[in-house]
Amino acid sequence: MNTLVIVLIAAVCLLAGYALYGRWLAKKWGIDPTAETPAVRHNDGEDYVPTNGWTVFAHQFSSIAGAGPVTGAIQAAAFGWLPVLLWILLGGIFFGAVTDFGALYASVKNEGKSMGLLIEKYIGKTGRRLFLGFCWLFTLIVIAAFADMVAGTFNAYVETDGVVSLADSANANGAAGCISLLFIAFAVVFGLIQKKFNFKGWKQVVVGLVFTAAALLIGMNLPIIATKDTWSYITFAYIFLAAVLPMWLLMEPRDYMTTFMFAGMIIGAVLGLVVAHPSMNLPAYTGFSNEALGNLFPILFVTVACGAVSGFHSLVSSGTSSKIIANEKDMLKVGYGAMVLESLLAVVALCVAGAAASADGTAAVGTPFQIFSAGVAGFLKMFGIHAFAAQCFMTMCVSALALTSLDSVARIGRMSFQELFSVDDMEHAAGWRKVLCNKYFSTIITLACGFILTKVGYANIWPLFGSANQLLSALVLITLCVFLKVTGRENRTLFPPLIIMLCVTFTALIQRSIALVKAFSAGTAVFMVEGLQLILAVLLIILGVNIVVTSGKELLKKKADKAQA
Repeated sequence: MNTLVIVLIAAVCLLAGYALYGRWLAKKWGIDPTAETPAVRHNDGEDYVPTNGWTVFAHQFSSIAGAGPVTGAIQAAAFGWLPVLLWILLGGIFFGAVTDFGALYASVKNEGKSMGLLIEKYIGKTGRRLFLGFCWLFTLIVIAAFADMVAGTFNAYVETDGVVSLADSANANGAAGCISLLFIAFAVVFGLIQKKFNFKGWKQVVVGLVFTAAALLIGMNLPIIATKDTWSYITFAYIFLAAVLPMWLLMEPRDYMTTFMFAGMIIGAVLGLVVAHPSMNLPAYTGFSNEALGNLFPILFVTVACGAVSGFHSLVSSGTSSKIIANEKDMLKVGYGAMVLESLLAVVALCVAGAAASADGTAAVGTPFQIFSAGVAGFLKMFGIHAFAAQCFMTMCVSALALTSLDSVARIGRMSFQELFSVDDMEHAAGWRKVLCNKYFSTIITLACGFILTKVGYANIWPLFGSANQLLSALVLITLCVFLKVTGRENRTLFPPLIIMLCVTFTALIQRSIALVKAFSAGTAVFMVEGLQLILAVLLIILGVNIVVTSGKELLKKKADKAQA
């Protein structure tokens, strides 16, 4: 089948989902453009900052469009491109976008509270503590996996038979690393300029494009040749700053600038598919079981992950985006719109991988990121872009997919840790509690634990990421069901995705735990790899079951109260 046809079908379906289902939800739930949002009411110049709707959209999309939509879609294609495509479309429209939009909506309607605090209000303090513990463990997995991925992308060296030497891609990797550092520096300058002059519209776009182009041009000519360990330290230093600095100073301008790169990447890929319109060489369906991955259910769903539905997205929606929305009318495009665009990115990644496969259906060799980068870089070269520039641009784009999620998850991890130990009256709280809730201390603890997990390696952490991520989405959905019921709003449409995601995630976690136990029984397991995975898997199952039981009881006994709407 022609890849162009696949992309066009996907684009039409996703646009129709946004225009019809998304707007129907917004109408049923009720959006008030005249209402004062938490960003306006609690403007503190740190976390609560009234922001232009498209800038919030850029932040949301940049934060949620991590490694998942590219890596997950390409890996899951082992089952065939058709089931992957169907799940991306159905999941994106009826599962992922609903969860993201619902989390943003519930948070904005509750003073910008995070999901943990929403659970305390509608379910109880026990549910809150369990959920925050779950969230914090989850952020450690994301930090470990994505930080390892970023450091590996910028690494300029390879080791062969114990001998370390420069990699063939050393200059491109080093250039992408330099571009990333320049992006951070320019983002701070952009933030300061925006704070002083409050540019809007075309002025903001021009400044953002100038800084983006400058970072790319300078970085390509000044590559930083460094080891993976060095880049790992630099990555953690950056996400520490992102976790503690005001939103307007670093994260918002960086996400705004990064969106230009992502737009260029997506447009380049789509135009390449339009001009070359290559065939989808991957098979449509390979069978229910796959020797490398397992059974289609539940593995397909947890592997595709962020391209269809992601619990992490709801943490961004309620953790950062809800605190900077200046008008409720922007919630639909930020919450629902950013997710359907990410689903389109997953479809494009699937098509690029399909075009890169050989005519007999054999998948291209390399990691999903390498396949995607090489494919889109090839499209860019078709339009006359120099090969080195195309390679640098795509290396930077794929690393930025992880970096923009990393800075958000570091901030969310810090907030989750603080909220885990906070009380209503922090002014008179015990000294140890004040220390644990200090934003610098909580950030250091969170990143230190993430750094330790990084040493296990991205490949060893990733098998748990999909399951934990999907379980988190199920826990958010059950919380939203309680919130909507209590406030007298429509919640029945959330039941199908809730039930399906609970079945998928618990099945995947239990299967993974059994496989890890068998590995220990066979004597093939290593504690720092399989051992840590087993501990985390069991903790996630226990926390998940407790939250589901607690939330389920509240959902059954709660009654609608229009006064809380």
